[in-house]
Amino acid sequence: EPPIKVVITGAAGQIAYSLLYSVAKGDVFGKTRPVELMLLDIEPMMGVLGGVVMEIMDCALPLVANVVGTADPEVAFDNADVAMLVGAMPRREGMERKDLLKANVKIFKSQGEAMDKKAKKTIKVVVVGNPANTNALICSKYAPSIPKTNFSALTRLDQNRAQAQVARRLEVPCNAVTDCIIWGNHSSTQFPDLANAKVTIDGKVDDVISKIQDNDWVHNEFVATVQKRGAAVIAARKLSSAMSAANAIVDHVRDWWCGTGEKMVSMAVLSDGNSYGIEEGLMYSFPVKVDSKGNYKIVDGLKIDNWQRSMMDKTAAELMEEKVAALEICDQ
Repeated sequence: EPPIKVVITGAAGQIAYSLLYSVAKGDVFGKTRPVELMLLDIEPMMGVLGGVVMEIMDCALPLVANVVGTADPEVAFDNADVAMLVGAMPRREGMERKDLLKANVKIFKSQGEAMDKKAKKTIKVVVVGNPANTNALICSKYAPSIPKTNFSALTRLDQNRAQAQVARRLEVPCNAVTDCIIWGNHSSTQFPDLANAKVTIDGKVDDVISKIQDNDWVHNEFVATVQKRGAAVIAARKLSSAMSAANAIVDHVRDWWCGTGEKMVSMAVLSDGNSYGIEEGLMYSFPVKVDSKGNYKIVDGLKIDNWQRSMMDKTAAELMEEKVAALEICDQ
């Protein structure tokens, strides 16, 4: 089989440093499929990136067919199969969200344009750099020849965080908990939802909520913990989540490439206006299932109560605001 051409942006950064080894040793595309790594970063980072390229070589991994470090998006995206867009302008102290949007619109516009020109039309794109949902929206806008369904933003880290909180609460291994859902934005308005979550204890499958028996925890402490987890990691580590973010990118892309079977996973994808009353054109996190050919489908028909509805609408409203602000910047 030909190698899969994988673009990783922000490749000299923290998250990429944790991500590269997993991609290179077969955790994403399988233990036999070679990969060609196209590592993109900005000009001032080329020295550091050179060191990262040396390290990948020095791992002597059998699946790495080639590794290239570049500052040119057109070189990076040439004939690419998959893109993991990790690099973004981080929010610095005193920066408003709109300042952040302004810096990032430029980055994701130019990457979208390079993709449009150079990448395969079947490329699968996951955006990780924040504000991830809106950056993904902008990227897709500037790559009009690539189907909108090929763009996504990462909310799998939030799902993994939710799953881990439940597992800890119920004192079970993480893989005993399934179908935790993240709705909306990868931000502090996201809605981690346990209404459909299941847990397997002693071979018996149960609803998580009936096992927890504490609605106050489910509605308040649990939601707040997941919403604020990224900030809590920064406060403790003085750096943002890198290992856990890289691990979630691996989960997201592997499931999108290989399929999910019957389990639901959370992915931010472009709403077509037909699911859960979410306005068309918002990059919104939904529960999805992915078939063996790598096509995702939003899981429809889940029952939504008034509390869930209000939580889902709140995060949609924030995404709408971000979208309007980002498109305004695009038109300047």
